[in-house]
Amino acid sequence: MKDSIIILCGGGPAPGMNTVVCSVAKTFLSNGYRVIGLHEGYSGLFNKNPRTEDLDFFKADAYFNRGGSYLQMSRFKPTDEDFEKNFNLDLFKDNNIKLLVTVGGDDTASTANRIAKFLEAKKYPIKNIHIPKTIDNDLPLPGNAPTFGFNSAKDEGAHLARTIYEDARTSGNWLLISAMGRSAGHLALGIGEATHCPMTIIPEMFNKTEISLDKILKLTVSTIIKRRIMGIHYGTVVIAEGVFHDVDPEDIKKAGVHLTYDEHGHPELGKISKAVLFNDLLEKEFKRIGYKQKTRPVEIGYDVRCQDPIAYDLTYCTELAMGAYELFEKGETGCMVYVDPNGTAKPLYLKDLQGADGKIPPRRVDIEGGTAQNYYEHICHYITEADYEAAKKYVDNPAEYDFKKILNW
Repeated sequence: MKDSIIILCGGGPAPGMNTVVCSVAKTFLSNGYRVIGLHEGYSGLFNKNPRTEDLDFFKADAYFNRGGSYLQMSRFKPTDEDFEKNFNLDLFKDNNIKLLVTVGGDDTASTANRIAKFLEAKKYPIKNIHIPKTIDNDLPLPGNAPTFGFNSAKDEGAHLARTIYEDARTSGNWLLISAMGRSAGHLALGIGEATHCPMTIIPEMFNKTEISLDKILKLTVSTIIKRRIMGIHYGTVVIAEGVFHDVDPEDIKKAGVHLTYDEHGHPELGKISKAVLFNDLLEKEFKRIGYKQKTRPVEIGYDVRCQDPIAYDLTYCTELAMGAYELFEKGETGCMVYVDPNGTAKPLYLKDLQGADGKIPPRRVDIEGGTAQNYYEHICHYITEADYEAAKKYVDNPAEYDFKKILNW
């Protein structure tokens, strides 16, 4: 029987999913392997009737440059009981599978490791190689290399934010933009910098003070008042959704926000629009300080996950896929693919990236680095000591809205 590989996609979509999957298929097919696509992520491995299909050249050639994912994805995470009772070992034995390729974030990679160890214990060892994706750009790749999908998502996000900024300028309003990024502010900062947004709020900027709703709102008011002093009566503010995830739940509850809670008592912020939440809180702040300003919320999220990949990601994803084959031929396993600036594939061993809890910690924005510091120093607008006298026309105590004092920078 011909040697086979199987490939699945876990987590949420990112531009380039099809490019990776179809490039893996083309590469392994050209080297004599059978390529099996597994639908529904890991749930397909714990199902006696998994939905699989062979990926041939024509199918791969038709989908490699499209957005979305031809292989249906899933966020399914198997439990220990699933491994003992529901794992479909026959799928691997019956199809002579030698390699499991997983495409996803850190959770997908950790589960791949568990599966490889389980199969080895069952005397059917296979190799597993992970290809890292996330539009959040928060996997710890060397040399600040991006995760695939990030640049395409940033490109589309910036396209939307440019239009939103023009709407603000045209109508003389302020528009509040929430961007995806649960653990890190890479996408929000990328969109904010690309569109010359006068304020971008990300979790990492609170590196010297505790994050709170009050500080988030004061940063926003600081920008709006500074622009008014400058004679600019419009603008945008970009905020990373992760900012609200880092706020103390009690702080959110005290603000009068009505939330549902999970079984652990944590607020289910994923169910509500962060842009609407931000706008509602800001309107209350304006009312409290007696300031009149119209604002409108805009969400940038699901609309950037399934777009067609830009040329950067088409190339990058192809190199990652070919890199998976190169590492497999060298006998590598239990690793993520990293492609250096010269296009050479190198293994990043998952065991070396994991923290004490077994999870891969997110790569956050280097708030002290040149990209962030230069943006906040030269492009953003906010109140400084030099603006106090002019700002007294709008707020009683301008020092409370001093950007650097708010953040203790």
